[in-house]
Amino acid sequence: MKKNISILLFASLIVYSCNKTKTDAPKASLTVMKKDSVQNIIQGNQELSKIGKQVSDFVSKEYEIQYETEGDLNQDGFPDKALVLRKKEDTLAQRTMIVLLKNPDKTYRLFKTSEEVLPAEYNDSGYKMHDPEDISIEKGTLNINLYDIGPYGNQFSKFKYMNDNNLVLTYIETYNMGAGSHSALYYEPMKGKVALETVNTMEEAMPSKTKKVFVKKERFLFENISPDNVVTNAYNSVEQE
Repeated sequence: MKKNISILLFASLIVYSCNKTKTDAPKASLTVMKKDSVQNIIQGNQELSKIGKQVSDFVSKEYEIQYETEGDLNQDGFPDKALVLRKKEDTLAQRTMIVLLKNPDKTYRLFKTSEEVLPAEYNDSGYKMHDPEDISIEKGTLNINLYDIGPYGNQFSKFKYMNDNNLVLTYIETYNMGAGSHSALYYEPMKGKVALETVNTMEEAMPSKTKKVFVKKERFLFENISPDNVVTNAYNSVEQE
């Protein structure tokens, strides 16, 4: 009888040990993952640090700050930051733009991040698509200004901080010079207003005409919108009228 009890106790210990190992293992790996995500900011599909004492806390070793600007975006009296990040070893890779809001304790918190809001820096032939490029924060608005006297033209976008804690595209303007004409597009998505101005450079007087249309009101968020796509759709809307 004692022998049977000993065998049962030994078997129970083995089962308990196996169950404990299976239960504890995931907890250990979760702890490691959480620690890593707090320490580093990594672009793409990986996690970003949410709080940092300085701007560099939000940039991993694989990235560098290409552009940086400061201004009071959410109008709380503290200077916020917007950064354009690019990979050090692959300047042809898609760039990332992040927006940091400053806290009363002088730390920063990650507000928004986007891999769509900026176009590629170079085309497939290695030509820089916009030069110069400029970002700024003024009166609660994030401005992205891209210039090019070549085929890509100028593109100016404005994203306004909203009280619902969103950053929304309120205005976009483009200017392009082509063979025989120049064109400028003005679009206010939240109002549904589009205007296309065309200048005929083939005639000495260079006459111009402007076509205005109303389209569906749109609310484009900073983190998931491509201004290039917005412009293309706006042009198509004008042509269909």
